[in-house]
Amino acid sequence: MAIMCKNRAMAEFAHPDRHHVAVLVRHGMLVMELGIVHRLFGQARSASGERLYEVVTCTLEPGPVRTDSDVTIPVERGPEVLAEADTVIVPASLVEYEPMARVLTPSLAAALERIRPDARIASICTGAFVLAAAGLLDGRRATTHWRSADELQSRFPEVDVDPCVLYTDDGNVLTSAGVASGIDLVLHMIRRDHGAAVANEVARGTVVSPHREGGQAQFVRRPVPEPRTSSTKAARAWALENLHRPLTLRELAARESMSTRTFTRRFREEVGISALQWLTQQRIERARQLLEESDLPVDRVAAEAGFGTAASLRQHFQAALGVSPSAYRSTFRGELAAQAG
Repeated sequence: MAIMCKNRAMAEFAHPDRHHVAVLVRHGMLVMELGIVHRLFGQARSASGERLYEVVTCTLEPGPVRTDSDVTIPVERGPEVLAEADTVIVPASLVEYEPMARVLTPSLAAALERIRPDARIASICTGAFVLAAAGLLDGRRATTHWRSADELQSRFPEVDVDPCVLYTDDGNVLTSAGVASGIDLVLHMIRRDHGAAVANEVARGTVVSPHREGGQAQFVRRPVPEPRTSSTKAARAWALENLHRPLTLRELAARESMSTRTFTRRFREEVGISALQWLTQQRIERARQLLEESDLPVDRVAAEAGFGTAASLRQHFQAALGVSPSAYRSTFRGELAAQAG
């Protein structure tokens, strides 16, 4: 069975005014991962309705590319496309699922060398093995599917492997965990490029959450616990409505009539991270929303998001995103808005 794609016979991108995304597929590719990239980037629109990205698929040798199913996809573009891309995405292949498989063949290494030094490169699932084999993850924090995280770390000790997160962002090199975390990664890149409003609209159109709580640690198989009637869901909902307040673990535990110790354990089991880490993430997201969508000064944003002071907001923002709140606002709303903060 074959799906005939509408690939143009030309190598270059057709729309120079858009952000160019190249998806480098290989034999054994996972069809869902290719679909994620095309679908999400393809839905991103400007305020005037213009497409913001152009996505093309390329492979090492143009022709039929086998997938992980009975589908074979003809891909007409070769690796020369990579030299023109602003973002290159490397999805997983069944090759990486073979223990100790050699993923960096000479042809793949030559293809990766075509990528511009200023281009952004990202992997989905075990595509991280390709980036690691090429040395692109040396000294960087990265992730992959939790089943493959130990192997990635043992084969590439120079990489700081985090098996608990859905994706990592280390400047112009990004990685994501299992297949569906490719959705989280692409939404993150759209959010980083064009702001929360555009990313949220893409998520809404795809009927997915714009931001998933927790990390992939929550999907790791564990012994089945005794049945419980209580959870931390109500406490989380209450916390989101009260982010502007100084919240304590004791308060959150009290919402569920639990001891602090029980609540802490239960929260990590359900969400994958600690309650305090989750609170900080939610406050960062709230601050980002206010910086993008309002003219509130930075100290007011800090108060509304629960950081208390502008200095505390700057510290957490720098640690999480690598930029100051004013610089973030300037990126999304222009210099005049930044000066207002």
